[in-house]
Amino acid sequence: MARLTDRAFEILRAEVDKCAAADSLAGDVYRRMVIKRLEKLRSQNGTFASREEIRDTFKDEFPNFSEQALKAAVKANRPPGLFGKIIFAGSLLGSAAGIIWLINLPFPMIRWPVAKTMPMLLLPSFISMDSNYRQAIALVEQSDQLINKATAVADFDLGEIKAKEAQKHLDALPVWFLGYYPQTYCSFFGCRWRFTVDEFQAARKNVGRMEAQIFQQKNAFTQLNQVEQTLKAAKQEYQQAKTAADRQKATVNWQSAIDQLNQIPAETLAGETAKKTLKAAERDFQAMGGVATGSVQADNLIEAAKEFALSAAVASQKPPHPAAQWEQIAELWQEGINRLKLISVDNPGYLDAQTKLAEYQKNLGITQIRLEAEKDSAKALQEAKSLLANLQKDVNSQNPGYSLSQLQQIINQLESVKPGTTVYPESQKWLQSARKKQQEWQKN
Repeated sequence: MARLTDRAFEILRAEVDKCAAADSLAGDVYRRMVIKRLEKLRSQNGTFASREEIRDTFKDEFPNFSEQALKAAVKANRPPGLFGKIIFAGSLLGSAAGIIWLINLPFPMIRWPVAKTMPMLLLPSFISMDSNYRQAIALVEQSDQLINKATAVADFDLGEIKAKEAQKHLDALPVWFLGYYPQTYCSFFGCRWRFTVDEFQAARKNVGRMEAQIFQQKNAFTQLNQVEQTLKAAKQEYQQAKTAADRQKATVNWQSAIDQLNQIPAETLAGETAKKTLKAAERDFQAMGGVATGSVQADNLIEAAKEFALSAAVASQKPPHPAAQWEQIAELWQEGINRLKLISVDNPGYLDAQTKLAEYQKNLGITQIRLEAEKDSAKALQEAKSLLANLQKDVNSQNPGYSLSQLQQIINQLESVKPGTTVYPESQKWLQSARKKQQEWQKN
């Protein structure tokens, strides 16, 4: 098709002649140049020239070119409408092929009269209808087989493709022509179809039903995949749980995943798969029940041991403490240890208990050392005080050598008092006095 229609060319040429007449010097020269460009556009085949392309032919030579004339030319340079196409086709295609093409256009007002008088001229349409019908029926049957006898989600994907193809072929059938049966064509080619409204509607409903089935089946598989991931994550959470709270949370997620498996529609393929997964999940959950019971017992014992340990740690703060307090602290550590020793080797919490047990036994040992140091230091100070009292009674009756020996025993006892005990500050005062007295006696 020419890029510039004859009508557009005539409008533009008339305006070019007008502009050239107004320019007495170069108007004629410019006119020939512009007309030559327009003739070139009219001789070219392809898409219709745009407004800017048309303007480029004259804008330099005739800047005062009428915008109204340009607008009219652009409007005239458009493809003809539907009626124009028919007239255009009829005029250009005077051959038999052109006539057949024209009467086979999908317009009832053309086809009905021909169908009544010369149906064989509609042979291309009948061939297309027959082909689309056969394809639609075959594809509907294929998709129905794939969907209703599916063994995997891939069958639904393929069934969906087949259903969409069937829908395309159904859409290609002329709905307005459904009631017409081309007897002449079918007498030659043996049609298997009748194009009744009921048959067409039944095929439509069948495709719609399968699309709904595919949607339901795919949704069920999506739900199954999500539940399986939740179930797997819950198992991993339970296995990796460090505390009772973490295990409880994992247990709740595990049970929730099992409940969701029960909610997958049983009539779907995913529902059949979910039944197998559900049995395995419930079996594992029941087996986990015994383990969970042991875990709860271990958690309770560990928590109780922690309470004793916390009390012992609080009581140990800001030493020194008297022996009675150290004894109480040691008893608290021992109670915590006793709780941990109740957790058996086969209990899931055994390793956690052993870790705490080692820590508590270490702390108990430190407490016992502090207790013994407190007792020994208190005893040493008391003995030093007793010796000093005796020494003061007998100092006038004893010889100086004997007194120095007694004083040295007192000093030895005071020096055995351990730092960090409650009696240590007092012992240091007594020790300082004893050493001073020793120096005085040694000078005499």
